[in-house]
Amino acid sequence: MPLVAMGNDPIPSTLRGGVWTLGNFDGVHRGHRALIDVAIARAGALGCAAGVLTFDPAPRDIVRPDHRVPRIQSLRARLQTLGECGINALVVLPFDAVRAAQRAEDFALEVLGERLGASEIAVGPDFRFGSRRTGTPATLHRVLGVPVHTAQAVGDASGPWSSSRIRLALAEGDVAAAALALGRHHHVAGQVVTGDARGRTLGFPTANLVSDGELLPADGVYAVTVQGSGPERHGVANLGVRPTFAGREHRFEVHVLDFSGDLVGQRLNVGFVARLRGEMRFDGPDTLRAQIALDIAAARKL
Repeated sequence: MPLVAMGNDPIPSTLRGGVWTLGNFDGVHRGHRALIDVAIARAGALGCAAGVLTFDPAPRDIVRPDHRVPRIQSLRARLQTLGECGINALVVLPFDAVRAAQRAEDFALEVLGERLGASEIAVGPDFRFGSRRTGTPATLHRVLGVPVHTAQAVGDASGPWSSSRIRLALAEGDVAAAALALGRHHHVAGQVVTGDARGRTLGFPTANLVSDGELLPADGVYAVTVQGSGPERHGVANLGVRPTFAGREHRFEVHVLDFSGDLVGQRLNVGFVARLRGEMRFDGPDTLRAQIALDIAAARKL
């Protein structure tokens, strides 16, 4: 894992002078990874460190608080995924109203120049920074006097890989399309809490999760992978209000296949493999029980 510096944590001298890339990196999708690969390749050519600078909270949430968008990953998950990309350092910079009002030139000098000592910088094709987004790659080169590499957009016939594209896919329950853009299944982690044991009475006990804040896909039933303290397992997840029982509270429940035991208090990481169906209201417990058996059989095949 790379060195992770939060806020004003000091940067070791061995990491100064490296190649840095910066951005929000929500989801750390295939487009983000292509950009990070540019930084890693340049660092390899120069024999120096490769680093990622990211922000928390997302700049958009501060600049446009009335137009916040749901985050694909929690900060915890984003840092873990970034750490698996082959970089040497990861810096998380707090973002607030003061930082949002900072001139692009001042940000470049303070953060990328004085603190990180960047020898080269890699940015995405639409990169902008600083107050009113006036900073460009040309600004970085002019102020810092270092090479600035602008990575090409990557995608498929439907367009570039992007966080907005992934959010739209998840909103439609299309976890396969989200996985294509992410380069992996979409994961949601959370803590298992005590439920009302409704699943157990039906013969299919479930773990009730309170997520870390990652974006949940549309309500429905999904084939999933489940990673806890032991080996990865398979399961079926239900997202929704359980209309058969006139439920109102939104629930995230997972039935782990071929498992018996108490998961309350544990953390689970759930990967969404495929959507089996939308949320439905059934005539009663017996009809629902029969459908759950069909859902489990379909999940096993997947």
